[in-house]
Amino acid sequence: MFDKILIANRGEIACRVLRTARRLGVRTVAVYSDADAGAQHVAQADEAYRIGPAPARQSYLDADAILEAARRSGARAVHPGYGFLSENAAFAEACAAAGLVFIGPPAAAIRAMGSKSAAKRLMGEAGVPLVPGYHGEDQAPDRLAREAARIGWPVLVKASAGGGGKGMRAVSDAAAFQDALAGAKREALASFGDDRVLLERYLTRPRHVEIQVFADGHGHAVHLFERDCSIQRRHQKVLEEAPAPGLGPALREAMGRAALAAARAVGYVGAGTVEFLLDADGRFYFMEMNTRLQVEHPVTELVTGQDLVEWQLRVAAGEPLPLGQDELALNGHAIEARVYAEDPSREFLPSIGRLTHLRRPPEGPHVRVDTGVREGDEVTIHYDPMIAKLVVWDSDRAGAVRRLRAALAEYQVVGVTTNLSFLGAIAAHPAYAAAELDTGFIERHRAGLLGDAAPATDTVLALACLDVLLRRASAAAEAARASHDPHSPWHRTDGWRLNLDDHHAVTFVDGGRHVRVVAHYRPQGLLLELPGGEVEVRGERSGEDDLVADVGGARIRATVVRSGDELVVMTHGRGHRLALHDPDQAAERDVAGGSLTAPMPGKVIAVLVEPGSAVKKGAPLLILEAMKMEHTVTSPRDGRVAEVHFAAGALVSEGAQLLALEPEPESAA
Repeated sequence: MFDKILIANRGEIACRVLRTARRLGVRTVAVYSDADAGAQHVAQADEAYRIGPAPARQSYLDADAILEAARRSGARAVHPGYGFLSENAAFAEACAAAGLVFIGPPAAAIRAMGSKSAAKRLMGEAGVPLVPGYHGEDQAPDRLAREAARIGWPVLVKASAGGGGKGMRAVSDAAAFQDALAGAKREALASFGDDRVLLERYLTRPRHVEIQVFADGHGHAVHLFERDCSIQRRHQKVLEEAPAPGLGPALREAMGRAALAAARAVGYVGAGTVEFLLDADGRFYFMEMNTRLQVEHPVTELVTGQDLVEWQLRVAAGEPLPLGQDELALNGHAIEARVYAEDPSREFLPSIGRLTHLRRPPEGPHVRVDTGVREGDEVTIHYDPMIAKLVVWDSDRAGAVRRLRAALAEYQVVGVTTNLSFLGAIAAHPAYAAAELDTGFIERHRAGLLGDAAPATDTVLALACLDVLLRRASAAAEAARASHDPHSPWHRTDGWRLNLDDHHAVTFVDGGRHVRVVAHYRPQGLLLELPGGEVEVRGERSGEDDLVADVGGARIRATVVRSGDELVVMTHGRGHRLALHDPDQAAERDVAGGSLTAPMPGKVIAVLVEPGSAVKKGAPLLILEAMKMEHTVTSPRDGRVAEVHFAAGALVSEGAQLLALEPEPESAA
């Protein structure tokens, strides 16, 4: 075993490797960019070295800087995690040239599977089933269009290098093909430095089932069964589980054999994942092989009882696989939910900001949280916006689904918009409980999973009002204690008025509406005038942000996080954002003036119009790139472009005015 390893990554995977290494008595070296100087993985490592500024290309993708950190630290091996350089054959070769062990497969295997087109040809030769498609070298747009027509619509355009849903477009007909091809190529070049694509028949309701494989340097190879990763948005996984529901022993064995054949075809060593599309008729097709540990590996660990990072370290150190195929068995069911800083209601745009409040569900035999962030950390534009992986286990799938719902209800994040409510809606959906899974699940049930933002309920308003008044009372009591006249009536916050009813009025801004709540003080508590009628409320704060209340006879535990004039009320696994209305400071924003603003921080990669251009509602105006994903800004109405404020290549902040539109001038009579 190694005495010291360097983790060439960040976030939760760096923390995950650190935990296993510490348990094995291996010293650890972290690397960090300027954005991560105070990150959790840096604090937990035995040593840490700066490798560059915040942008990934100047830090975590800088192989020379990472190798220099390894040299300075005396590390003997490099664990690449996943993402960044984990599937970079040149980096694996550079590690070997520097006398370092690359904790991953041989460079030749990475290179063989790094091109999806070449991998498909290789898998076909190895007898692994393939989806009908085109994997050729001729990338001329006309040739690709002809091949798409030959395959038959719908067709999937996929970046030949890389994965994660980047550089991928589903095309339903010939008319949309060239625009989709251009977008896929542009995104692939930005993400992987390679704009080559392949084409595949788009299966309409497939499941995404992958097999975890492991091989050592002594000729042994095993699979650790399968994972179902069908719940996806924008071709990126959201929920994963093991084992795959409804997969019988014969199909499991057949897919395992095919996965091992794929691994042996490239002389694989280490951890890898062979991904398949499983059609409704039970036929499966090779999709790609990820030559690294996967984000979703914890579900395999929980159902097999194995630490896959430990397996990686032992195999890289030259040891044989810890277990043979006959010694591996499935136990129970595990589900992983990816908790992201993103806004599902805005096409899953990443949400940038500081984690002002972060509370995870308690961990134990049934719940595991893999994370690389702490309260107070920032989610930045530079890296993937994942906050954590929430993983649950139970003896069967029904129990695991119940555990997932409960754990999601306990997870609290304030400071950024998250997908927690969206994950909760999936976990509570009858179709998910019935394991009716395929890659179109989210789109098919989109209305029920997303829906419009509901207004604050009377219960939420009551809790918010109670919290505001309790905080005011606490502040007044503190001021009274510090004053020269603690008994002055001016310190009272109970709504006292000479010869009048004791009351306070609190106005909240809830989305686009103002809601006035009047609180009448009564001996037993408060009588609140709410939109739905009068309700008696009483309660107390049980911590900095926790509230225990009786609302109309129902006892409720809630968390109310206050930041300035904003409140987030969290109860029953849901959070609702409100703002206190101060008429002396309120300023209405004119959103009808014709400006279009950046929905998130990013880089302008294409401006599709110029001043004077006439545009129709829905017409693409500008393309932003953020976190390696493209976001097209479209026209909200018919009009004419008055101004364009940024050129291609410019960096913009969230809310920056990108363009200005004016009404189309009326033609002369």
